[in-house]
Amino acid sequence: MTSTADVSTATAGTEAPLWLARVRLGAGGPLARIRVADGRVTEIRAGEGPQPDSREPVFDLAGRTVLPGLWDAHVHMGEWAVARTRLDVSGPGSARAVAEVVRERARLPLDEKVLTGFGFRDGLWPDAPHKDVLDAVVPGVPVALVSQDLHTAWLNSACLALVGRTGHPSGVLREHECLEALAALPKAPVETVDRLVGEACRAAAARGVTGIVDFQYGDTVTDWARRAAAGRLPVRVEAAVYPAYLDAAIGRGLRTGSAVDGGAGTVRVGPLKLFTDGSLNTRTALCRDPYPGLGDTPHAHGIQETGTEELVALMRRAAAHGIEPAVHAIGDHANTVALDAFEAVRCRGRIEHAQLLGAADLPRFAALGVTAGVQPRHATDDRDIADRHWAGRTDRAFAYADLLAAGARLEFGSDAPVSPLDPWLGIASAVGRTGDERPAWHPEQRVPLAAALAASARARRLIRVGDPADLVFTDVDPLAADLATLRTMPVFATMLGGRWTHGPA
Repeated sequence: MTSTADVSTATAGTEAPLWLARVRLGAGGPLARIRVADGRVTEIRAGEGPQPDSREPVFDLAGRTVLPGLWDAHVHMGEWAVARTRLDVSGPGSARAVAEVVRERARLPLDEKVLTGFGFRDGLWPDAPHKDVLDAVVPGVPVALVSQDLHTAWLNSACLALVGRTGHPSGVLREHECLEALAALPKAPVETVDRLVGEACRAAAARGVTGIVDFQYGDTVTDWARRAAAGRLPVRVEAAVYPAYLDAAIGRGLRTGSAVDGGAGTVRVGPLKLFTDGSLNTRTALCRDPYPGLGDTPHAHGIQETGTEELVALMRRAAAHGIEPAVHAIGDHANTVALDAFEAVRCRGRIEHAQLLGAADLPRFAALGVTAGVQPRHATDDRDIADRHWAGRTDRAFAYADLLAAGARLEFGSDAPVSPLDPWLGIASAVGRTGDERPAWHPEQRVPLAAALAASARARRLIRVGDPADLVFTDVDPLAADLATLRTMPVFATMLGGRWTHGPA
């Protein structure tokens, strides 16, 4: 985005001066002391402590490492906050095994009208999800299960009736049908969601996060203004705009990067979220080659969510009013469509996910000034599904090293709740290309640690005088950490605009 620098350097408040002593400047860096005042880094000196005559308070970091504050560049915060409380159905490897987990949960008292679960991945299952499978174990209780990629909902008959879809043949709803059905479910009170979001933000700060880009569907700008008005946020937020709210955003004079009224300096307007295709797990990502076993079916190559002409028109209208687009594109054909649209409109913006790319499209990201917003944990989570459904093409799947070599700007995110809101999991996946004990998957696409840290900090590689005091302090130097330690990196403290959001009071 053209506004990245403005957003990342917003000051969070007028905090009292503080010296941070005996801290290592970056991974593998030297010992130094840092002065923080009025929300910014005001002085950096080599050595182990402040001047003896300093009358300002000193905090001794005892040789810990300081890094620029981390960002999660792709979050669905409301869904992530609620998903942390939902039934976890990510572990079972079949539809019937998921149903047994649901059966056990249904034996306990329910706090809500609908038993809601999250996290299933049916792309490798030996059997298919179906309403009858759930009806057999919980016939009278409405059940709604949401897939890990958020593109599929699996409902039983009682829940289908609740959302006005009695008679649906399978109870498995994908893409727009999924979103419409989930939107029709009873909603938690706003106060409950805001409380859960607050808890999720504090948990993110505990992992070193100082900012997020929130792609939650809805009037996200208004939601975050309300939350900021209720109390100081522990993270900065860029709130995305969806097409349904574009006219209202233009009417309010909102522009990507502009501060939101009532946002207390921590909430800014994000990009316009648009879709070209679906997802890999649902086999709806738009690809040049057909999915195995789908033959000549209408959607053998996936689906195009937004027609090319409509996509260009929306991007052009948004860009003309200072709102930059963020275009969801997963399949290789979808990424070509998205890049073609950026070339036609001649605006800056982002492509979200960029999971499968053609070789000819790699240099276009840098040439067009398009940021690749990617989620490295997806590469390790989806390796088996990719090997099956993108067989013979995975050398160009999640091709982060190739994107870097082509000059692209990468920004890492989690896509939470698709993967947990924890930047260290993404950093470790990018560096190691494995999320378990198996060897690296396509190790040629590994990203150097320095590049992974920068992609997790909106390209900030160094801490400089004048920077916002958005900082994270780790007990272990990332340069000395193995993959297991990177994944579970012990974060000692997090600072936002000179105030502690995690760690020391």
